[in-house]
Amino acid sequence: MTETAAGSESVEERIARVAFNDVGLVAAIVQQWDTREVLMLGWMDAEALRRTLTEGRVTFWSRSRQEYWRKGDTSGHIQLVRGARLDCDGDAILLEVEQIGPACHTGTRTCFDADDLAPVRGPQP
Repeated sequence: MTETAAGSESVEERIARVAFNDVGLVAAIVQQWDTREVLMLGWMDAEALRRTLTEGRVTFWSRSRQEYWRKGDTSGHIQLVRGARLDCDGDAILLEVEQIGPACHTGTRTCFDADDLAPVRGPQP
């Protein structure tokens, strides 16, 4: 969903290009727009994506609660959409946001501050 391609498409046409999985969801990677820091990953269905693209605030589908949640409505740590891109296969979305406050529910800036999963041994030739 680059700005040039998306500029002439309606929101519904943009959503139609997404390859949702068998339960109707797509992974949405959230990245700070200016620093490119990866903040979190959430899941969206077509309605969550529609709300995100039209309202300018990120909305996810909660798989555990089976409901929509707009990031920051309870915490105040909102995500303002600066851009949205679809990957080459159409099965993942990159959301470029202005993050206000921590992105992670644990209170950290990013959800990726946890354990490092680096390989036990270095790359093999």
